Amino acid sequence: MFIADTHCDTLYAMGVQNLPAEKLMVTPERMRKGGISLQTLALWTGTKGNKGDVAGTVGKELAALPKLTDAGIRKVDAPREALAGGEPCCMLSVEGGEVFEPGLATVAEYRAKGVRMAALLWNNENAIGYPAKSGDSQGLTAYGLAVAREMQRLGMAVDTSHLNEAGFWDLINRTDVPPLASHSCCRALCDHFRNLTDAQIKALIAGGGYIGVNFYPSFLSADGRADAARVAEHIDHICQLGGAGIVGFGSDFDGIETTPSDIRNAEEVPNLLQALRDRGYSEQDIEGIAGMNLVRYFDRIA
Repeated sequence: MFIADTHCDTLYAMGVQNLPAEKLMVTPERMRKGGISLQTLALWTGTKGNKGDVAGTVGKELAALPKLTDAGIRKVDAPREALAGGEPCCMLSVEGGEVFEPGLATVAEYRAKGVRMAALLWNNENAIGYPAKSGDSQGLTAYGLAVAREMQRLGMAVDTSHLNEAGFWDLINRTDVPPLASHSCCRALCDHFRNLTDAQIKALIAGGGYIGVNFYPSFLSADGRADAARVAEHIDHICQLGGAGIVGFGSDFDGIETTPSDIRNAEEVPNLLQALRDRGYSEQDIEGIAGMNLVRYFDRIA
């Protein structure tokens, strides 16, 4: 089965935090054991945003990438490229639009590096817009809209995870290509500012977007505890709203300090497949959720 994950912070953990392999949630060995076909690797701009060393942080992350590719993790430019061959693949994303602050030309520069999606925000305000964490009601800046449109022109998915609601609706109403939420959960099931409302989920469904459900227990349950069944419940909620064709996995591995009790790393992702079976999902349904929905999303925005 083709299994894809739209977000992890493994490059940061390797290149900036210098964590040893035994402490990583995503490794080539764990990917192979878990049957992960495609892992999206975020180039995160760091906790300080544009007040930190953005170029230095991203440079260290890119320098860590060969540790994975030299171990047989093939870098691809689109999910469909990962369908061929039995070895796990990786694809690059950006988490934090600070990388685009020097000018619109940087969008093409990151696209040339193989970046296929970019979250406009993390938890810091920047020249593009405002994070969900701040509760700010302002939408994307004029420059932020220009960045989003340039990304879309170049076939780079605009990632709404961490973006505030006003910015989300700017993307829906003022741009022409459906965005994705690479690692977000459902606010109806857990009332956290990082989670998507039903209205946002329905907008992504109507527009042909994509949602990768986050595995972070604090986004899954009010008590901060979760298991594979709880992740499946969030996936099921999206499906019940009509989103069976646009939902998948966005683990946030190596960027979260706690995990579901039975999905502690990439090799335990099959436990989530079983949880979906336990809810009555067919193998065809699960194939879509596990990875093919993501393949079809990138086909739509290419």
